Amino acid sequence: MEEKYIFEYDDENNFKKLESALKKYNMLAYKKLYFEYYPTLKGGKIIGDKTKTDENGDYYEVKLPTDALFSKVHGDAKLHYRVNETNKTITILTLSPEDILSEGHQSELVTYKGVMVSKEHSEKDMFKINLLNMIQK
Repeated sequence: MEEKYIFEYDDENNFKKLESALKKYNMLAYKKLYFEYYPTLKGGKIIGDKTKTDENGDYYEVKLPTDALFSKVHGDAKLHYRVNETNKTITILTLSPEDILSEGHQSELVTYKGVMVSKEHSEKDMFKINLLNMIQK
């Protein structure tokens, strides 16, 4: 018989905001998360890399598909979760990069050469994008 896990959220309201921003700005990552990773986790198969273990359980992170340039500018998109084997629960912690996703939820982000640019660090992000494009040529 296949093990079943129950989903819980560390901060459901904040996570749903991040998930909504992911859906808006990176539909491929959202679809992979929603239609592949969630059912796999609920079915009892643990995916991703273990990051640490403590009295609350084992912590994991799984990388979501993102554009290579986005990953270089903002970091990889990842789902962070905790597994508690005794209670058969998976606690969804957060999505990263948290700063750009939370900013994307609060206001409309602009893009520069196809990559989201933070309003707070727009000059820094555009510099990184230009630098990476120059390196690739």
